[in-house]
Order: sequence, then structure tokens, then C-alpha cells
Amino acid sequence: MMPGHRSKSEKHEGGEKQLRRDPYEVLGVLRNSTDQEIKTAYRKMALKYHPDKNANDPKAADMFKEVTFSYNILSDPDKRRQYDSAGFEAVESDNQELELDLSSLGAVNTMFAALFSKLGVPIKTTVSASVLEEALNGLVTIRPLPLGHYVSKRVEKQCAHFYSVTITEEEARAGFVCRVQSSDKSKFKLLYFDQEDNGGLSLALQEDSAKTGKVTSAGMFFLGFPVYRLDQTMNSIAAAKDPDTSFFRKLDGFQPCELNELKAGTHVFAVYGDNFFKSANYTIEALCAAPFSEEKENLRSIEAQILSKRAEISKFEAEYREVLAQFSEMTSRYAHEIQSIDELLKHRNEIHASYTITPFKRSTSKSRSKSSSKENKEDGQTREKRSTRDRPKKKKWYNIHLRVDKRKAC
Repeated sequence: MMPGHRSKSEKHEGGEKQLRRDPYEVLGVLRNSTDQEIKTAYRKMALKYHPDKNANDPKAADMFKEVTFSYNILSDPDKRRQYDSAGFEAVESDNQELELDLSSLGAVNTMFAALFSKLGVPIKTTVSASVLEEALNGLVTIRPLPLGHYVSKRVEKQCAHFYSVTITEEEARAGFVCRVQSSDKSKFKLLYFDQEDNGGLSLALQEDSAKTGKVTSAGMFFLGFPVYRLDQTMNSIAAAKDPDTSFFRKLDGFQPCELNELKAGTHVFAVYGDNFFKSANYTIEALCAAPFSEEKENLRSIEAQILSKRAEISKFEAEYREVLAQFSEMTSRYAHEIQSIDELLKHRNEIHASYTITPFKRSTSKSRSKSSSKENKEDGQTREKRSTRDRPKKKKWYNIHLRVDKRKAC
């Protein structure tokens, strides 16, 4: 077992430091445990310490939080790698998202959760502890679901409808699909249960519904080869932090399903109402994959391409980050050079201005001297005009009156 890592915030009780326990130790699994083993261990412990079953027991409540916190680290491949390499410091323990049991939230908290969900905040929900306990104790009603037939029902919020599907050896080899959809876009979970020796049922797989066109849908594929699911919640959280991180983490949620095939016999599925306030309408159908040989090959091919692309993007990220750092350095220098040039030109223009622009005082005195000389000139002209008017007018030669004898002929 790996020793407990020291977290960012250490609790102090009675003067002694309490460290967070190693998540592998909390869940009772090995460091090389598979995703399915981790998930199975979590669900058993979460059911054991769930607040619904341990009312007024603070130790059970603390244990439930610790189990959920540990699972949130180990169920995320990226956070699990970070924890394995550097401990709690690397996984940003203060920002872990939790899976909420809506049946235990109460009206007010459920309203807040519904509001955040409407605003696009990804909220993981878990199946109600009461439903899991009834299934484990064999107290649920199971309806038969024949292959090739569909059933349409309405399930109440935080409740489940159980169905049994029986397949032959030939059908098991050909592959099997169970699918559910809701035409009114209700939220639901598709569940698959393992049958225990005592006749009870333990949750083994779950798929959350997702919007697909005008409906919400979920499906489980048991085709005899690895089939993958894409967890969009991881990418939504990354997108809120950084668009670049969102792109490079887009395929991190592309993980293999825990089961690839089912053996011949009877298997139990359930549809769980995951709406906050209302019931969920749904249609469930079980199909043999034999008629879909071309679709199976296409699925195998496209998922292989996605895995190849994920490896390619992982290598590309390092190159991109390096070039981006250089680009940031160049743009920073570009802005600095622009500022430097502008300051030099501004200083140069100020020096030029000191020579080319006449000082304000000098121009004022000059204008005053010009105006005074003009006034003196105007005064001189006025006096000259006045003296001219005062002198007697001389008769000009063309104003001389000539005496003309009218009697003489001209």
C-alpha cells in the first residue's frame, strides 16, 4: 500500500496533524486495480456508509465523504496519474466534484442543483441508496423484456424500473445491445446489475442519458470486443478553465466500458429516473447485434481511429505548448518594441517642437508692437486727412471759369 500523501490543507485536532488517507487504502484496492474493480469497491462502501442508512452517525458521514473523495480521484484517469506521481498536491483536492444523491438533498438543495444544471454546470448524480439497497436485498419487481421488443413507461424521480433479458449462446456470440431513449428529453440512467448468490442484485454498470438530436438516449453494447464511452463532464470542467486545455483533454473521457460481452443466460437492466423534480418518460429495447455486422465493424474501426488520434494529440500538445510559449514571448516583445518606438518618436517630436514653434510670450510682444505701429500709422493717416480738410481748396485749372464772348463766333 502507498503511504498517505500530505494534502494542501491539513486538519488539526488535539494538536495533532491528520493526513488524508491514501485513496487506494480507503477503497481497499491495489494500485494496479482496474477501473471496474475500483468502481465496484466504491459502490459497496458508498452503500455501506450512505447517510440514508446511518442517520445521526457522524463517523459514517465522514467515511462516506472520504470514500467519495477517494473515488473521485481514482475514477478519473488523469487525476489518478497525477496522484500516483505527486500525491494530493497534483490533483487540486479543493476542486474535486462530487456525485450527488438527489434523493437525500432536500427541496432547497435540489432546487439549487437544478438551477446550476440548467446553467450548464456539470453535476454528477448517483443512484439513490434506497434503490440500491432494495436491489441488493432482492426486493425489486423485475419485468421480462423479450429480445426485439420495446417497452414504454414512465418512472418516478429517483426510482427505477427493472427488466430481465434472456439470451442464448448464439445471441451472446453475435453481441447484444440494450438501449433506452426519451422523446421528451428526460434525464435517466441505464443500469446493469450483477446477480449475487443470495438472489440480490448489485450495481455493476451505469450509463447517463445524453442529448442526441431531439431525444435523450443511453445504450450498453456487449459486442465481444472493447467498446468505449465518452464522459463529457471531464471536458466541460476543462473548458471552463481554459479553451486550449479543453481541446487537449477532449478525448480523455474516452474510456473503455467495463464489460465487453455477456454470457448466455438472464441479465437484469434498470431505468432510473434522474430528473430533479419530475418523472421520466422512456422506451427501452433489447436487441441481438447479429443483423448489425457492418455497424459493428464500423464502430470498431472508428474507435480505433479515435484512440490513435488521442495518442497523436497527446504528442502534439507538447509541441503546441512550446510554440505557444515562443509566440507569447514574441508578442510580448512586439508590444514592448512598439511602446519603445512610440516613446522615442514622441521625445523627438518634443525636441523639434521647441525649435519650430514660437514661444507664446514672444509672439505676444511682437503682435503688440505690430498693432501699436499699425495704430500709429492709422493715427498719422487720420491727422493727415484732417490737415488736408483744414487747408483751403485750390482750384484746379479745369475748374477755372473762362469768360466767353457770346457775340463772337467761335
